[in-house]
Amino acid sequence: MDIEIIPLLISLIPSLFITILALFYFKTHTDNEEKRRRYLLHKENQKQALPLRLQAYERMALFLERISPGKLLLRTPPVDEDKKSYESLLVNTIEQEFDHNLTQQIYISDECWNIVKAAKNGTIAVIRKTVMQEDINSATKMREMILTEIIEKGSPSDKALSAIKTEVEDLF
Repeated sequence: MDIEIIPLLISLIPSLFITILALFYFKTHTDNEEKRRRYLLHKENQKQALPLRLQAYERMALFLERISPGKLLLRTPPVDEDKKSYESLLVNTIEQEFDHNLTQQIYISDECWNIVKAAKNGTIAVIRKTVMQEDINSATKMREMILTEIIEKGSPSDKALSAIKTEVEDLF
């Protein structure tokens, strides 16, 4: 009886080996197909998402241009000569622009979004720092000082725009 089992076991070894090999091949093939499907899906999503991302970067560039102190001061003239009311007007304008573009953060990187926020806060800081100076007593003088500082030191928006351009170049 034992003698009959041994040849049977020996004849089962090749079939067991082929079964394991077939299962391994099937598993490898299935994994590769899954990876290929994910790649194609990712590629299709990228095709659809790229225009949205580019539009978000365009909106952020427009936002940074609009809050750039030079352009902001030309677009938003003072209502009267009170520097505090002009400061409030400028800061509110910047905040409204920012709130209008809040949703764009979904499409741009966290690093770029933080740079945009830093540019916004930097612009507000320039305005507030200028208002705090004792020798400035009117909105007109305040405008002149802000423009002078921006000419000398550069605008926070310029640095952020440069970062956006770099990030857009990396998309391609």
